[in-house]
Amino acid sequence: MSGTFASFAVRNYRLWFIGALFGNTGTWMQRVAQDWIVLTVFSDDNGLAVGVVTALQFGPTLVISPIGGLLADRLNRRRVYLITQAVQAVLSFALGALLLAGQMNLAGIYLFAVLTGLVAGFEAPFFQTFVGQLVGARLLANAVGLNSANFNVARMVGPAAAGLALAVWPAGWVFLANGLSFVFTVGAVSLMRPAEFKSMPSAPRAKGQLRAGLSYVRRRSDILVVFVVIGVVSCFGLNSQLTMGVMARGVFDRQAGDYGVLGSLFAVGAVIGALLVARRRRPRVRLVLGGTIAFAIASGVSALAPNYWSYAASGVLVGACTLTLITAANSTLQLSVPPQIRGRVLSIYMMVFIGATPIGAPAVGWIADAWGPRWSIGVGSIASLAIGLAAMIWAKVHWKVEVRFDQLLPPHLSVANPAAGEHLPDADPPGREPPAGGAPPGRCNK
Repeated sequence: MSGTFASFAVRNYRLWFIGALFGNTGTWMQRVAQDWIVLTVFSDDNGLAVGVVTALQFGPTLVISPIGGLLADRLNRRRVYLITQAVQAVLSFALGALLLAGQMNLAGIYLFAVLTGLVAGFEAPFFQTFVGQLVGARLLANAVGLNSANFNVARMVGPAAAGLALAVWPAGWVFLANGLSFVFTVGAVSLMRPAEFKSMPSAPRAKGQLRAGLSYVRRRSDILVVFVVIGVVSCFGLNSQLTMGVMARGVFDRQAGDYGVLGSLFAVGAVIGALLVARRRRPRVRLVLGGTIAFAIASGVSALAPNYWSYAASGVLVGACTLTLITAANSTLQLSVPPQIRGRVLSIYMMVFIGATPIGAPAVGWIADAWGPRWSIGVGSIASLAIGLAAMIWAKVHWKVEVRFDQLLPPHLSVANPAAGEHLPDADPPGREPPAGGAPPGRCNK
């Protein structure tokens, strides 16, 4: 195969894709059900309560992700991933059973959100780096794009299925369905052939490896730009599950089924954006910056939508811009960081990307309650536009480049990192700031 679906030529990746599709669909069903019952069962349409449960679910990433990233550079990624999927299945089954038994309250939802967040935060670096082991460096950008498309096909199906289920059955059944979805994921990964995994260097055990990862990121101005932009956008703009809920209830007076439709239409656009990025062999930072501006404009249009159906239609555009931005950022990092430190760099990225949510979600929920649901979207649009323009100006001044889509970028130099006993690339040679990008994974040019 070639082009958009090139990674499907790899058997192990096909299994991964199928298993992830089940798992992601179940996860989206649970996310919608969780936010909906917090909004309608355990609170009186309180946007702040939804923001708090979101913060509790993603907050643990700030603590656990660096540990997961370090271990992802050392341990058997497949084995750890299987264990974390099994633990998430147990948590979903337990929460579903307690809800059906009528033994759950808001505090219990908060507790399960924290536990789920701990497992997901630890798992994330293993998930990200394992993909490279399935397809190798040549297909990595394509696989990352297809993973994003997978995630958003599930986002298309999951919210709609959850909305229909919530309209007919108690919410506990949705959580049980998510637990079952993890069983499919475990089965698919178990069927993979380890002999067909691609070789990926592992980091030897050494002192100061977390510090080495931070030091590496600090010397990479291109990575720092991605982190700052993604951090701001994630904090204030990427709260769609919260903002869709408060818009559906507070502005358009809609019910669970219509809430599910909003998530599905957002996912239609997200799939389009992810597939467009999957066609690019080497997404770069300039695509991240362009995606940021596009997202800011699209979300601004969404905030001003006059009725439910225009708001729902705008979700397609917002979804496409969101996934262009996120997928470009992920692919850029994976392709410009060598395998032996990729887990640590991606764990820091996950801290920024997911860890910004606990900071922004309660604030966005409060804004929805105090200023109205439209402003909960508008503040993200304004913040995203500001950081996107600021990053473009910074890149023009410091890298002496225009933010365009047709530039070829120079590789970075290579130096030894004695602190960690590893050979790691140094992205910013003294006296020269590089444009976005870097050396292909596993290749450091002197």
